[in-house]
Amino acid sequence: MGSSEERLLESLTSRYSEWIMEALGDLSHDLNFLITDPCIAGHPIVFASRGFLTMSGFSREEVVGRNGRIFQGPETDRRSVMEIREAIREERTMQISLLNYRKDGTPHWILFRLYPVFGRDDARVVHFVAVQVPIPRRRSSSGRQVARGGSLFGACRNEVRSDLEFRCCLPFDSYEDSDNRGLKGEEMREAGDSEKQKAIDGAAEILSKLMQYSKLTGRVVCVKRPTSPQPGFSHISSSLCTSLGRIKQSFVLTDPHLFDMPIVYASDAFLSLTGYGRDEVLGRNCRFLGGPRTDVDALKQINESILAEKACTVRILNYRKDGTSFWNLLHISPVRNSTGKIAFYVGVQVDEGAKNDVHGLSPAVRQLGAVGAVKVAVRSLSSCAGSSSRSSS
Repeated sequence: MGSSEERLLESLTSRYSEWIMEALGDLSHDLNFLITDPCIAGHPIVFASRGFLTMSGFSREEVVGRNGRIFQGPETDRRSVMEIREAIREERTMQISLLNYRKDGTPHWILFRLYPVFGRDDARVVHFVAVQVPIPRRRSSSGRQVARGGSLFGACRNEVRSDLEFRCCLPFDSYEDSDNRGLKGEEMREAGDSEKQKAIDGAAEILSKLMQYSKLTGRVVCVKRPTSPQPGFSHISSSLCTSLGRIKQSFVLTDPHLFDMPIVYASDAFLSLTGYGRDEVLGRNCRFLGGPRTDVDALKQINESILAEKACTVRILNYRKDGTSFWNLLHISPVRNSTGKIAFYVGVQVDEGAKNDVHGLSPAVRQLGAVGAVKVAVRSLSSCAGSSSRSSS
């Protein structure tokens, strides 16, 4: 798996089977939704429904691989955008009225409803589903906008319906503020009961399809975070994945608290360097990169540095998925959380055969830069998590 296009496709097919694209395409044509992958750098869109493309005026090629911010414009409320980002960081469902823009530049109001999709084995968010329902202009006799309508629940799987019905009762009123700047050209619209119900019904249909097809690969997904992941899996939050995805170096994170110290995060550059897919890497010890000519002394040096909780740099012969070898200038360092405890180990790889940097930086400088960025991401997010838990207690 080398190209970004293949990686975007693999995001869905490796989890839901090769038939998922056709299955999603067969859903009702008036379903407007996007699926995004927080584990890929930039948190890109990996699927756009036919209904969404018709509503927005974009083609599939113009949408897939891009971040959802391309639909925002000058009058999009920035605080609404921040609410969406906060929901993504906290990995929770949310709903809000949002002003987006079509390809031709015309604004349109939508009811935006976000759902995280969790892997049942590791409790990690594997995708987000964003359902979007157009909000029509409506006014009462007094000139104020009013919400109206209402519809019956459509048929779908009971396990999804019960969860979505519960979440529908949660407070998710659209964000309103007297200082809502940038809305003078487009009066703010509130979604009515019919739009809210349509979003819930559509989400149930989409999520049921994802759960159904994930069972074909054995990598089952669910709409509620599992309370106890399977042994051997570590939970990496989608916000940490997003932060790590901004680091362009080849690196992996491993969890020393799990048996055999498995990889819990692999960067896109690492996948490109080694030729493996993300699903082929996560959960495995890094020794799979070794081969018949890998130096035992180098492996011993790595193990000793981990036991001593110290950083080390080695030159080691590793092997790609296709069997070709490369000299890996490997730097390993412990990564501590905001309390000072070791949370992960990061391993940064540089292919000695392609070590020239466009900015003239040496491999050591590039590796230390990547390690520093990883440490900042882990410490800042663990600090935020600690503050959130204290404030909610």
